[in-house]
This record gives sequence, structure tokens and C-alpha cells, in this order.
Amino acid sequence: MRTRSLIFIGLIALSASAQLPQVQLPPVQVPGGVLPEITRGVGGALREITGARALRTDRLLNEHRAQLDRDPRGELVVRAEVIAIDMTDDALANARKARFTVLRTREIADLGVKVTVLQTPKGWSASRGLKRLRKLDPEGTYDYNHIYLDVGEVGAATAAGAPETPAPGSVVGNRVGLIDGGVEATHAALRGGVIHQFGCDGNPVPSAHGTAVASLITGSTLDFQGAAPRAELFAADVYCGLPTGGAVEAVAAALGWMAKERVPVINVSLVGPRNALLERAVKVLSTRGHLIVAAVGNDGPAAPPLYPAAYAGVIGVTAVDDKRRVLLEACRGRHLALAAPGADLRAADAADSTGYREVRGTSFAAPLVAGLLARTLAEPDPVAGANALAALTSQALDLGPRGRDDIYGAGLVAANLPEGAQGTQHGTNK
Repeated sequence: MRTRSLIFIGLIALSASAQLPQVQLPPVQVPGGVLPEITRGVGGALREITGARALRTDRLLNEHRAQLDRDPRGELVVRAEVIAIDMTDDALANARKARFTVLRTREIADLGVKVTVLQTPKGWSASRGLKRLRKLDPEGTYDYNHIYLDVGEVGAATAAGAPETPAPGSVVGNRVGLIDGGVEATHAALRGGVIHQFGCDGNPVPSAHGTAVASLITGSTLDFQGAAPRAELFAADVYCGLPTGGAVEAVAAALGWMAKERVPVINVSLVGPRNALLERAVKVLSTRGHLIVAAVGNDGPAAPPLYPAAYAGVIGVTAVDDKRRVLLEACRGRHLALAAPGADLRAADAADSTGYREVRGTSFAAPLVAGLLARTLAEPDPVAGANALAALTSQALDLGPRGRDDIYGAGLVAANLPEGAQGTQHGTNK
């Protein structure tokens, strides 16, 4: 099957509704590498790549059936747990009478929300428990304790490493947040910067994905530069090496920490279903002027929207290869804002303090956009945030149908120059 046999249906081209300000952004160097070409038929490759999250969900469920389950749509949840948001005393009393047990309560003061995690009566699924609670308290807000998975997997190790000593130079960028797995702060690409870590009772568990994404944002050595080299990084580990890692309550707590620390730009390379708690947290932060940048996901062009990228106010990012073609596995949709390189990249290898690995996926495009935005924002601010996004959008290289579309959004930013060149070029909208 030839590439041209992929026909994208339902494209929507929208004209810009207002003139965007022409603000000059600094150039950015994007780490480069070479990934093998897909030599199998396009259809087979697409099925294999886009099925990765489903296969991973199946594997996790099979390995941890005591802790995990599915909701009616097949999404991964914590077994026999239900999330309650701002639960009243009366609702809690009625839930206890119905044999629900309070597992834990968390006040996320900086989001103005109280989260109560309830265990269902013995033998009940989360789905049955959720239906019962909603019937007992129709005015309350309840949802599953959904699991959010990191979007992309790290590829094979590259031959080239990096110097052990970070490159000298000034910090580029302000403060930027990362909600992901733990970060290996001792890696050569990261050890010269300032990294604050949150979660896991103060003992984050370094992960391949979190470390790779962190390096693409703030990494800096003689031959490797992230999008915002040495910017102050606030990294929240929501996995901690646990079977229930990535639960929505942990993601909400991480967003609350970002709010407390007033981190203006937050990268979230995680995907999952719509969830009331996550939606509440995202809305609070967006209203206050925090920019949340999220990968749209690698479930394929026919997949439904994934969250948090699909929430209003979130900057959804897709990925392109070195020929500026959207990745086969990238999700599409009206929520898509921008495209950035997401293949032919190298990123820090958590298992090798000076090594790098090839990476592919929308997970690795989102941090490039977050890094660019972090260069221009010092504090959360609705006006300044809107201006920074408008400025970056105005510099995007229009790809696909003229104007905004559901494949590339407003266009490509952080575009690579020819191999071996330094820096990054930005095009302009047509």
C-alpha cells in the first residue's frame, strides 16, 4: 500500500478571526537524530503503532488485575474506586450508609477543590459504585479514578552520547512545568539546570519517558539543547513506579502544585478519557493564565479526542517527521492547535547518564512547544499567555490545507533546519 492511499476525511479549514501580533521569538535548537524508515505497508504500520496504547492497557490490566479495571468504554481505572469532588457532609454520610468507605481525602487548596476517594462496597465494580453514588447524590460530582498513560515510548539507544559537563551559557527561558514520570536529574543533559520534583512522598522514580521529555524542554550540553535550555523545571511524577500510577487524583495534585508554584507553562504528555476532576483542574489553571500544553496522542487519525489535550483552553500538539509530514499515528481533531517535530529526535536516556535515545510520538512534540512558550512567560497571566500563544501561532509554518486544519492545527513550529545546522527556523502563515 502506498502512502498516498491514506486519505484524510473531513478536513476543516478555518480562517484566522483576528490579526495576530508579530512578536519575534528567539530561535530554538531542536535535538536531531535518525529513525529507521517504516518499510512495511502503511496500513500495517498504522495498525501496529496506533494500537500501542490499547496493547499497553491490556498488559497493565493482565498484570495488575487486583488494582486495575476498565470502565464501560474500556478505559483503564483504579479498581473499585470512585472520585468525589467537593462532597458534602450529607452526601458522605449517605455514602457510608450505603457501605462505601473513605480511602483518602485530599484538599488541593490551590485549585479550590476537595477530592474524596471512595472504595465501593465489597464485590462492587467502580462502574456499579459510580451509578449508586450518582443516584444517592444527583447534585454531586463523581467520576472514575481514571488512569492516564504517557503518550509515547522511547526508541532504541543511539550511538552518540553527550559530554558529561553541561555547556556553559546563560539560562534560556523562565519556569516550566512537567507532569509525567519521574526525571533522572543526574543525566548530563539535565544536571546543569534547576529541577524541583514533586510526588511519590518526595522520592520520585526516574522514568525513561519523563526524563526524555524533560530533556527536550530544558536540556543543555555542548551538543544538545532543549527548547528552553536550563529553564527552571518543575517536574511532577504521577507514576512513582506503581500499578495505579497515572491516576487522575495524582494528576490533579500535580496541577495543584503547579498552581501553588505559579508555573506559567505546563507540559502534559499524558492521555486518557474525559474526567470531571481533570476538567475542573484544567479550567481553574487556564482561567488564571497558566498555559497547559498537551500531546494529542498516538491513537491514530480515526481515534476520538483524548484528554487533557481536547479540553478547552489546552494547547493540543501533534507531531511531524523530518519531511514535515504528520506522523501516521497522530490523533486529529478540531482541538489541535500546533504541530512540532516528533520523530527523528534524540532525547536523554534515563538508563545512561551521558546517553541519548531516539524518540517518536506526539509526546515529544509537545515539550518543544512548551519550551518555546516558557521563553516568553515569567508568571501565569491571562493576557500575557494569550499574547505568547498568538505570537507563536503567527510564526507557524502552514502545512496541509491553507489555514488552520485538523491535521496540523495552525501549522508547524520548532521546525528543524538541515541536519548539522544550528538553531531552528520558523515559517509564517500563508
